[in-house]
Formats: sequence, C-alpha cells, structure tokens
Amino acid sequence: MRGVGDGAASARRFASRGIARSLWGVPDRPSRGDDARPIPQRGRPDEAGPAPEGEDAVYTVDTRGRRRTSSSAPTRNRRQERPTRRLPARDAAGLAAAEWGRADRGRTDGGRVERGRVERPRADRGPGGPGDPRAARPVGGRPERPARPVDDAPRRRRRWWRLVPVVLLAWLAFLVFSPFHAWSTVSRVDDAPSGERPAETPGSTYLLVGSDARDDLTPEQRRELGTGTAEGRRTDSIMLVHKPAGGGKSVIVSIPRDSYMPIPGHNSNKVNAAFSIGGPQLLVQTLEQVTGLRIDGYLEIGFGGFADVVNSLGGVDICVPFDMDDPKAHIDLKKGCQVLDGKNALGFVRARYSDPRGDIGRADRQRQFLGAIMKGAATPSTVLNPFRYWAFTHTAAGAVGVGQETGMRDAANILLAMRGAGNGSTLSLTVPIQSTNYQTAAGSSVKWDTERAKALFTMLREDQPLEAPPAGTDGKPSEG
Repeated sequence: MRGVGDGAASARRFASRGIARSLWGVPDRPSRGDDARPIPQRGRPDEAGPAPEGEDAVYTVDTRGRRRTSSSAPTRNRRQERPTRRLPARDAAGLAAAEWGRADRGRTDGGRVERGRVERPRADRGPGGPGDPRAARPVGGRPERPARPVDDAPRRRRRWWRLVPVVLLAWLAFLVFSPFHAWSTVSRVDDAPSGERPAETPGSTYLLVGSDARDDLTPEQRRELGTGTAEGRRTDSIMLVHKPAGGGKSVIVSIPRDSYMPIPGHNSNKVNAAFSIGGPQLLVQTLEQVTGLRIDGYLEIGFGGFADVVNSLGGVDICVPFDMDDPKAHIDLKKGCQVLDGKNALGFVRARYSDPRGDIGRADRQRQFLGAIMKGAATPSTVLNPFRYWAFTHTAAGAVGVGQETGMRDAANILLAMRGAGNGSTLSLTVPIQSTNYQTAAGSSVKWDTERAKALFTMLREDQPLEAPPAGTDGKPSEG
C-alpha cells in the first residue's frame, strides 16, 4: 500500500539527481519560485533505493524560457505562448486548482518536493469549485444573463398577416364570380322592335318594366301574396332610365301605365295594352315612337318573384309615407320607417286603391322599393356573408328577364340608377301630366302635357345635363 512513504521516495530521487548534476558538471538551474512547477506522479518518497522508472517516476516540468548556448541560434522569448483551448469557467478553475492549489504544499521555495505526502487537489476547495463564489461568474467578470424565453406569438402573427392578401383576393374573386354566374342564368326575352327606329343618341336609354306575371307562382303563393288569379303578364310600372354619355346624374322617368297614346298597328290605347298585345317588342316600339328616344336595353322585373329577393336580404328598410290598409294587396301598414318582409314589401309596391295618387303614387313607391333593394344588397351584412350574397344574386337573377342585346353592364347601369334614386345621385321624374282623369274609349286614362313632355325628351335625346327636375315632372297634373 502506497501512503506516507511516497514523499520519502521522491526526496531520494531528487537528491540522487542533484548528485548526478554535480558529478557531471551540470549547474543547477536558478529557481524562479512558481515558474518551475513540480507535477507529482506516482512514487513513494520514503522508499530507499534507486530512482524509480516508468510509472513511479516523478518529473519536474520547467515552464521557464530556455537560453540556447549557440550564438547562431535565434533568440526566443523567455516564455513562449502556446495555443490553448478555451474551457468553461468552472472547468478552467478546476484545472487551475488541480495544478497549483494543492501541489504547493509538497514543495519548497526552491522548487523541490518536501518530505511528506503530496495531496491531490479537491475541486470543492480550489478556485472554481462549488465553495468558491467566483465559480458562479464566467471568465471576464460579467455575470451571465438568463436566456430569454422564445415567444412564438410574433411569428404566428407574421404568418397570419401573410394570409390576409390571399384571403382578400379570394373574397374579391368570389364577389365578382357570383354575379357573373347568376347572370348566366337570367332568362332572355325578344325585345327587338319592328319598323323604323330613332337614331342613336350620345347617352344610353333603357326600358325598365315591372311585371305582375303570376305564371311561376303556386296557388298557395298567389293567395298569400294577394296577386289574384289573372293569367298572362301586365305592366305594373314602366320607367325610362337615361345615363348621360359625359357623366352627370342619371335620370329616371316614370310613365303611368294608364297613359293614353297611339300603338303602332293598333288603335290608340293605354300603354300597358301594348305590352299585353305584343309583349316587349310592341312596348319598345310604342315608346320609341312617342318619345323619339332609341331604347338601348330592356330589363323586366317580376315583382312576384321579388318577394323571395326581399327575404334573401332579411327584409328591406322602407319608409311608409302614410297608413296603408289595402285588402286587395293584403297589407295593413302604419306610417313610418320599418323593415318589410317579402309579403309586405310586395303589397307595398302593388297597392293602388289605398294611395290617393293612384298609379302616380304607385310608380313612386316602386322606385323607392327598388332603391331599397339595391341599398340592402350593398350592406356589409350581405357582402360579407357569402351565403346571403350568393342567395341574393341568384334569386334576383331568377326574378328578372333581359333583352337579347342587353348586356351585364347595361343591367348594372339600370340597377345603380335605381340605387341612386334614394341618395340624390339620380333624378327621379314623372312624365309631365295634364290630366289623370282623361276619358277615352279605353276608360279613364292619363293624358300627358304634350309641350312639357316633348321638351323633356328632347333634353334627354340631346344628352343635356339635368341637375334639377324640369317643370311639370313632379307627377302633379297641370290642369289641377
């Protein structure tokens, strides 16, 4: 067992090495204190005999710079820097303790090992050990900052922001696709008139017809909506929509359906008779002949189907001008602004006997109704709801018919003009009237004020801008 005798064996080896130096004439190296560091190895200093070899040998490592005896050799620094590998603070301190801390107890100032036991260093006593407060500090004296927790929220927000343009583009594509798809399902009607037609005009003029067709309604729907049982199609409203070529306000001119006028190929009659006799073709031909305006597009609205359009929007906001109790229209409405469902909205636009202005008042209410429809279609509750938006566009497409040469742009001009009637961007007029009780062979009819009507249609034909309603276009008869 190796124990205390290790110090004696080491002392004998150092002593024998000193005798050898003196016999061979090698001078002892001057001691520089800590520059010559003995590194103890295995061996027992208290054992007698020759210096051990192999594993029991003890070597002293001199870290001082050596001086060469040859004058031709290049001079080197006394202490030559050697590349080292950087270690963590705790490991570096522990190695320093192992090399310096405990080895100093086993040697003298001259660099020779004292007689006795050389203890191995303990990491918990030397610099850098658990007991040393300096071990908690990194090299350089700066305390380590705790690592900040990684927050993934900004990264997730960035990912969401990248999706916003994609979602907007997809939504815009849907807003455009839905009307185009609905337009492909619209029914076409033959509106091309026969005979000679007026010349082209700078602006565009369209004919908008409100029909009370009941062919698509079931008997239950007819009873619920109060549309009656008459077959065929009749005009509930007739409007001319003019859009100026140079911009400006669009103009809507309502033509009472009882207006008395000559019908090409037939005797003079009420204008709605032209629609009953010859359909859209004869109606277009009659109005072109009377007004001198060339009609560029035709749009027919079946008010019976518009009950479903109103329900697809969740109702429309209507300001009822007076109390309306009309059993034939199946309505009982109080004066004031309110939300009407499909049944009450249809009764509102069809009621005639409860309105003291008769057909003139009904034409005004129909313009008001169509404007409310277009306003409701543009609200966020419709545009931002894909199901409601899709239902509205396709239900409305099923309730209208367009002429053979009428394009989607023409239909959009008509509907936008109807929307503008509620906010003042469109002029809503009534053809100048002389009398609403003009007695004819067809019964009580509406007679136009010929001079004022001619002046109005001349301004539209020449595309003159209208900023205010001309005289006599308020729907009041000039005869009082």
